[in-house]
Amino acid sequence: MKKPFKIIVIICFFAFTVFQINAQNPKITIPRDTSFNVKSDYKKNIKYFPYIKPAKDSLPKTVNEQRDVVYTTLKNTPYGDRDLYVDVFYPKKSGKYPALIMVHGGGWRAGNKSLQIPMAQKLAERGYVTVCVEYQLSMEAKYPAAVFNIKSAIRWMRANANKYGIDTNKIAISGCSAGGQLAMLVGLTNGIDDKEGNHGNFGFSSDIQAIIDIDGVVNFMAPTSLNLNRKYNSPDIEWLGGSFYEKPEIWKDASSIYWANEKSPPILFLNSGFPRFHAGQDELIGMMTDWGIYTEVHKFNEEIHTFWLFHPWVNQTVNYIDNFLIKVLNN
Repeated sequence: MKKPFKIIVIICFFAFTVFQINAQNPKITIPRDTSFNVKSDYKKNIKYFPYIKPAKDSLPKTVNEQRDVVYTTLKNTPYGDRDLYVDVFYPKKSGKYPALIMVHGGGWRAGNKSLQIPMAQKLAERGYVTVCVEYQLSMEAKYPAAVFNIKSAIRWMRANANKYGIDTNKIAISGCSAGGQLAMLVGLTNGIDDKEGNHGNFGFSSDIQAIIDIDGVVNFMAPTSLNLNRKYNSPDIEWLGGSFYEKPEIWKDASSIYWANEKSPPILFLNSGFPRFHAGQDELIGMMTDWGIYTEVHKFNEEIHTFWLFHPWVNQTVNYIDNFLIKVLNN
């Protein structure tokens, strides 16, 4: 057998072996629901609000960015080793700045971190380090995986504080819709070991100093939130792994109001004209008032749930967040 022929045979054998291995271990794709995005939401709302315009991804001249930065790698998930990412926006001028981790909405099933970028850029321009976080959605992992993800991302922020100019004593969290619910739960479980998870970046605190809840439910047990006649494929039922009848302890565990205490951080509530997204809010504010903890509420009267994605409301939303953080973090 001539040498070139032998080489060809070896190459073909190697290629066939690799093919067989790949055939036996096909790459598994993480399931994603891509139905919720700015374009689809714009189409849904434009007929009722013909004057709206989507907020744009536009980097200010005074802001640096780093996108798709790995904040943790989850090992041995059903989808293999799984990287989770953040987008970071921070002032170009060196210094120590308060930071805000921002949690997108989408019914715990859809959406992605890009939904937070326009607000993140505007706030970074005002002197914040803003971190848009990816987390595991319900088609990939049920509650409380997302909570563990976000806590890990906060620890990552503190681990990388010098790199991005983060004041580790001034880290706030914001969230929109389902992200608001998550922001509340993460912020009100400061110091609760069972909520820390095992998703990496250990040795740093995940404590939060302020919370911004943008149209996110605080009590799944409240009548307007519970709505026992909902369909089984409702987003909250999917995410919590069953209906209230099946998993009442999980529904309560995921309700941030039951974790509030005398040491909870101050909270800003930004509400749409839909009361069902504010279930439990008044009761929580009453509790916080009794404890002497600052809360602030602003309402957009229009019945558009995703107001933060659009002009004319996005700039006002940013103003409310900025003014609140200046007040409670003493910038």
